[in-house]
Amino acid sequence: MFPLGLFDVGFLSIRIWDILDILIVGYLFYQLFTILRGSIAFNIFIGVLFIFLVSFLVQFLEMELLSIILGQVFSVGVIMLLIVFQPEVRRFLLLLGNSTLRQRSNIVSRFLDRNFRDDETDHVQERLALQNAILRMSRRKTGALIVIADNFNLQTFNDSGTKINAEISQPLIESIFNKDSPLHDGAMILHKDRIYAASCVLPVSNNTDIPGKLGLRHRAALGLTEVSEVAVFIVSEESGAISFANQGKLTYRLNEAQLTKLLNEHFK
Repeated sequence: MFPLGLFDVGFLSIRIWDILDILIVGYLFYQLFTILRGSIAFNIFIGVLFIFLVSFLVQFLEMELLSIILGQVFSVGVIMLLIVFQPEVRRFLLLLGNSTLRQRSNIVSRFLDRNFRDDETDHVQERLALQNAILRMSRRKTGALIVIADNFNLQTFNDSGTKINAEISQPLIESIFNKDSPLHDGAMILHKDRIYAASCVLPVSNNTDIPGKLGLRHRAALGLTEVSEVAVFIVSEESGAISFANQGKLTYRLNEAQLTKLLNEHFK
């Protein structure tokens, strides 16, 4: 049995569950701050927080007229917040789901995939083919957007892009992103060591912290990683620079060693 009181502070008895409660709330607020940071919704959130503090002050000072007005605002406030923050609420719930249930449900399948491959050498060759294609497109300044989506529900892409279901090869990747190819716009989706689809449309991030010099490919890469557990590699058409997006964060200008490391981590 756990003791009800972990320790006493004056007349307060602090339980282990109180500390756990504070840690959980702190974690949820941190995730909320991470999702809202850099977006217009963050400014709205600050405004709502300010109104809440004003309402508390008004009630403390017993200003009845303002209390009635603010009370009417808060009576419909929950519905208003759900409407205003609908994209952020969706991202928050997806973040919790992707980092818990979906990730754990794939442990067995990923374990089986790794231990029952017919030929592990084929997997290494596919990873090298992907790496060489990215490096070659970088040197030629061929724009590319490649999503590694082993743990992602592919039904999201059923209404966009062209299904390919082909083996990964360097010539095929380069030909798809060739400027004269009808499939070069949009993203290529890799799933379980195969090219699942190409020319797919991704959700674009609304993060205002993204530098203005970065184009639609980078915003689309960030937008997808903000709502799902995927890894995205981007090749800039303007500079040829290689970037990487994961968990809503963007890493710019990868060198070959960094690219190799990230591919080893995410192309499994």
